Amino acid sequence: MSSPTAITLLGFISWSLILLIVMESIRTKLVMTKEVPPNGFNPENSNLSPFMQRLARAHANCIEGLPVFGGLFVLAIITQQQSVTDGLAYLFLAARIIQSTVHLISISSAAVTFRFSMFAVQMVIGVIWCFTLFNALM
Repeated sequence: MSSPTAITLLGFISWSLILLIVMESIRTKLVMTKEVPPNGFNPENSNLSPFMQRLARAHANCIEGLPVFGGLFVLAIITQQQSVTDGLAYLFLAARIIQSTVHLISISSAAVTFRFSMFAVQMVIGVIWCFTLFNALM
């Protein structure tokens, strides 16, 4: 049976992939309807709608966090220290999905503050995991 750590790592990767699929599906529609030429996309979608810009940023946030947080998951798994990450793994994933979803929905001051709080939850969990894994491996 898989640990919450492994399931959360798969969830994080899957969420990143879902955001990418949504973005590329919309881009494909824009090309097919000739609204944007195939070579007319900026990586950050700055020439597209505000939603597409937020989608690109939400996806980039996931990709930026994956080496750090995914690395902690992989380290816990390969050193058989999933007990360190299992307890907060699902909370971490929920905070990541909520952060991205709020990013897609709104840029109001309240939404940005809430989105940051979800990121802060992930950072705090990451710091806890770093210190706990360090102590477990020493």
